[in-house]
Formats: sequence, C-alpha cells, structure tokens
Amino acid sequence: MSSPDPQVRAARNPATSPTVRGPVVAVTGAADGIGALLTERLAASDEIKQVIAIDERRGECADAQWHILDVRDPVIAEKLRGADVVVHLALDLDLETDPAARTAYNVRGTQTVLTAAAAAGVHRVVLCTSAMVYGALPDNELPLSEDAELRATAEATGVGDLLEVERLAKRAPRAHPGLNVTVVRPAVLVGGTDTALTRYFESPRLLVVAGSRPAWQFCHVEDLCSALEYAVLEKVDGELAVGCDGWLEQEEVEELSGIRRMELPSAVALGAAARLHRIGLTPSPAGDLAYTMYPWVVSGSRLHDAGWRPQWTNEEVLAELLEEVAGRHTVAGRRLGRKDATAAGAAGATVALLGTAALVRRARKARRRI
Repeated sequence: MSSPDPQVRAARNPATSPTVRGPVVAVTGAADGIGALLTERLAASDEIKQVIAIDERRGECADAQWHILDVRDPVIAEKLRGADVVVHLALDLDLETDPAARTAYNVRGTQTVLTAAAAAGVHRVVLCTSAMVYGALPDNELPLSEDAELRATAEATGVGDLLEVERLAKRAPRAHPGLNVTVVRPAVLVGGTDTALTRYFESPRLLVVAGSRPAWQFCHVEDLCSALEYAVLEKVDGELAVGCDGWLEQEEVEELSGIRRMELPSAVALGAAARLHRIGLTPSPAGDLAYTMYPWVVSGSRLHDAGWRPQWTNEEVLAELLEEVAGRHTVAGRRLGRKDATAAGAAGATVALLGTAALVRRARKARRRI
C-alpha cells in the first residue's frame, strides 16, 4: 500500500500540521509504559500541536520529536525550549530496583525537570504520583477528596519517593513564579503494570489480615492517559485523583476473581512480611500490606466536575488484571518459577515462606544465646 499524500498525512497528524493551535507538549519517559501510551495519544490528538518525546532510548511513536537523554541531565532545559507543557513520567517504581538508586533517580529527575521547565519558559508541568500518597488507614473516609491530607509514610514501595515528588510540586511554583504544577494521583494502576498491588492477585490465596477493612479501587492506564490529557489541555488543574467510580469490597473481589482468601492475624502477617523483606526473600516491605488492609479510595471530583469520566469500571479492570497475571505465581510479593509453584502447592508456598521467617528468628535468638 502506498503512503498517503503529505497533505493528507498532515491533516491526520497535528504534530506535522502548521494549522494546529494547541500546545506543544513534552513527555518524559516516553518510550515505555504510560509514557509511550500518552505520547501516542497526544500525537494523534487534533488539540495538540506537537509532541516532544524524551527518554534514554527511542520509542515507537514516529510522529513525535525524539530526544535521547537522561532526565537528570541539565541539558534537558535546551530540549524543552518551545514546549508549553511538560508531562513528567520518567519515574522508576520497579519492585526489583535498589531502593537507594530508585530514590536518587526519582527525586533528582523530578528536581531537574521542574528546574529545566522553568528555565525553558514552560508554563505547566504535569506530574504523576499515586493515590497511595493519601495513606491506607482504618479511619480514611470513603471516598477521600483530593484535598485530603497526605498521611502516607515511606514504608511502602516507592511511596517515600512519591511523597518527595509531591513536596517538590508544592515548592516549585514558589521557587519558579509563573510555573503551574498539576499532580495526578491514580488508584491501583492496571494495564501492563507490575506493582506490589497487582502481584497481590498473582497469589494462590488472597492474603487477608484479620480485622482489616480493604476497599479496592482500580485505574486503567487508558483512563489515566485521558486524565493526563485533560491536565495537558488545561481543562482541569491542581491535585487530581483518578480511578474507576466507586470501589469493591474484599468479598466482591474474592467472588469476582474466584480466588479464596487466607486470613492471618495482623501481628503474624506484618511481622513475617517485615522479616522476609529484611533478609531479601521478598521485594515488598511490610508497608505494602497496609494498602491491602485499609481503604484509600478517591473521589476524583475535580476531573468529574471538568466533564471527565472513566471508561472502565472496577469490575472490568479487575477482569483484565486477572487475565494479565494468569499463569504467574507470586507469594508474599516474590515471583516463583513454575517448578517452585508446583512444588509448593497453593497455600503451601505461603506457609513455607512464613515458616522461613520463623526459622530465621529462632536462629538469631540462638546466636544471641551463644
């Protein structure tokens, strides 16, 4: 098939069309994940003039202008000149990344992007953190408003980094007058993602801490991208929470997933999780468990007031998540190979890991007595 006429291509692709009056948007972390999806979405939008894509490798979007560099490099300021909006998505929240290296990358990268954006004359930066910054607490309102206090601690994977990103977002307009910062906070993100919360559904049994009151709210990556586009086009600003409407109780999740629960006392579950993480058997710290114990559901009222609506329901996102994780075997946040999972059995692997923690504790006590 022959390629379309250049004028036809320009009409289809606003990034190459001189008549488009919309903003020039730069996206960091544009080669993979959410960044790649957003880059493609913005490049195809009639409301966007041009997309500048920044990453350490070139992605697949041919209609974006690519710059290959580390976001911590101050030269990024030169690449942002001419941009109206920057969407900063170059964050490392990988469970397997060394925590110190992850924090150094996330904090320094955000600092550099905010400073570079101000120096380049960009008027708006959009940051993406997580609704996890509100904290998962037994007295949380259902749902939380965007203005709710950020009560999370740094005890869960990456949450300390996200809280620091939030602090940088608060300080930026004071440090750089004229720079507007919008923060988008998604609920449990699903759609090609790998987090402690998505791995929860890879377990042979759903761990339920006795006496806890979990409430599950999901956010599909497609809905997150549409919310980010709303922020880019200045249809809404400030702190924005995004997720499916409503939430699912733990019993509904178990019924929909067909996965039975394994209930443990709080002291046993939290103590074992802490010990297993400390000795390197699992990637998830004990703080991750709080987000499966207590509610952190968000209302998303600001986006709703601006006319945005999620296209996915919690039930639909859960179904997609279960399809994505089918065939994977995770216990206490640690992925097992097929042989491990088969040998361990359904609940046996969990019991084995909990037993390992107990043996480690006994061994340490024995050494102290010598």
